Amino acid sequence: MTLKRLPVAALACLTAATSAPPPLAAQPRRVVDGTPSVDACAELGFKTAPERPDRGRYVRAPMPPPVSYAPAPPPPAPPPMVAAIPSLPVPPVERRIAPTGKAAVQELAVTANRYQGPPSQPLNTERYPGAVANPIRQVATDPVSTFSVDVDTAAYSNVRRFLNEGSRPPTDAVRVEELVNYFEYGYARPQDRATPFSSYVALAPSPWNPERQILHVGLQGFDMPKGEQPPLNLVFLIDTSGSMSSEDRLPLAQKSLNLLIDRLRPQDRVAMVAYAGSAGAVLAPTDGRQKLKMRCALGALHSGGSTAGGQGLSLAYALAKENFDPKAVNRVILVTDGDFNVGVADPSKLKDFVSEKRRDGVYLSVYGYGRGNYNDTMMQALAQNGNGTAAYVDSLQEARKLFRTDFTKSLFPIADDVKVQIEFNPAQVSEYRLIGYETRMLNREDFNNDQVDAGEVGAGASVTALYEITPASAKPSSDPLRYGVLTAPPSSPGGELAFLKIRYKLPGQGQSRLIERPITRADAAASLRAAPEPTRWAVAVAGFGQKLKQDPRVPDAFGWDQIVGLAQASRGDDPFGERAEFVQLARTAADVRSAGEGN
Repeated sequence: MTLKRLPVAALACLTAATSAPPPLAAQPRRVVDGTPSVDACAELGFKTAPERPDRGRYVRAPMPPPVSYAPAPPPPAPPPMVAAIPSLPVPPVERRIAPTGKAAVQELAVTANRYQGPPSQPLNTERYPGAVANPIRQVATDPVSTFSVDVDTAAYSNVRRFLNEGSRPPTDAVRVEELVNYFEYGYARPQDRATPFSSYVALAPSPWNPERQILHVGLQGFDMPKGEQPPLNLVFLIDTSGSMSSEDRLPLAQKSLNLLIDRLRPQDRVAMVAYAGSAGAVLAPTDGRQKLKMRCALGALHSGGSTAGGQGLSLAYALAKENFDPKAVNRVILVTDGDFNVGVADPSKLKDFVSEKRRDGVYLSVYGYGRGNYNDTMMQALAQNGNGTAAYVDSLQEARKLFRTDFTKSLFPIADDVKVQIEFNPAQVSEYRLIGYETRMLNREDFNNDQVDAGEVGAGASVTALYEITPASAKPSSDPLRYGVLTAPPSSPGGELAFLKIRYKLPGQGQSRLIERPITRADAAASLRAAPEPTRWAVAVAGFGQKLKQDPRVPDAFGWDQIVGLAQASRGDDPFGERAEFVQLARTAADVRSAGEGN
């Protein structure tokens, strides 16, 4: 598209983005971290509001009454001047000396006031990407399944938010693979960074269909030692529009980013861009020792106005590119409710934009906040096409998981464009269906095409996928063909059920590498109870997700009591209480569904 030139005032604080910061020894001695105060932040050039007594803890905002989520109407066509984002020009950066002292405070106050305006929070306009459940495939005619990995967890915390508020999540909000991948499975870890994945395979009877089996495939990523973690070069892109005003949005996002700031090292750098009616930089690249300065910049942000998301992305990528460090992880971290309503608001156009920008080597992490107008469709379009991941933050506890417990998984990539392909043996398997991953499916030929984008995996992260398969000896779902009867295929060596291939690129490399292994009867358990704990837990979570999606392949006989029982028996080691929380969510889902069915 062609965006109008951004106002000079919006770029006033970018001076330091054009050159490396002076050595710390040449700067005045000052406190580099601590709790932001009005006086301390004013000394650093930021005007913050006094701390409110209730800001010490996150208070959950009230949820609107449960409603029926009809498909959202398509967004209005953008004006002609913003018709196509891929040709977006990078606005020139004004190079001048950044103001200090009172001048800086006055200028930032003007910038903050520009963002302020009457809150605009449309209720119950949440948007989710529609996806049809994967069909049952016939191995005789379609033996190969190919998909991009998904390490996102947004759907799990979003589903949890709905259930904890006593309402059913929309079926499109339930992405089963993101529910399954929310949990750790204790897979064996690889020891070699050059081969960053180990594989896990298990086969067990399906608990909801005695004629079927569940094939569990897991990948475990290399956990990068602290001494080998590269520097971080981050740009925080923060939505400060009016729709972000409630406690579960901008205030929670500020607390979340402060948790990330806690983890920064001296060699890391952070810049900040805020956007509302227009976009502007509020912090030039600042090294990881100046944490108080970062916290003051966050505290100076206020919500108000409309959402110029396209301009914000443009400015954040321009800043990341200008300060690009080939030895660092260069990443834009977007925090928003996804409600872009000024400039480019079409997910398909933003998808094209971030797809183009990922070629510059800048990753994208997307963190969603809020309820009522949360635009998951936008979040998925950005994350899946921008070399990035997506998460949803429904509480400060979830922020701690993302920015403390899972810090390395979120920020340090170990592999790009990770694809999985499984070829099923028709002599052993007659049918299969992949549970979830509907928005991640690839064509068979995409697996060997290194130009096709796929998912990224961070240090220490795992990926889990489940197939429901029909053994060749069991009754298939479809009637046999009347015409064109196929000859029986020959049996494979060693009784192979399938063959697993994993293709990936090391970060910064253009040529993919391959890992492969057979799947045999030796990977099978005689019963679900005898299956390994990771498999039993994954099956319980997959059953939970399919029940929420009202999947007709899961009969009523496999109900919430069966899910709770299977999960309780498979909890294993649960140091953070996440599995115990899931069991309670399953019980809550049973109550919510019963209440809904009784209306």
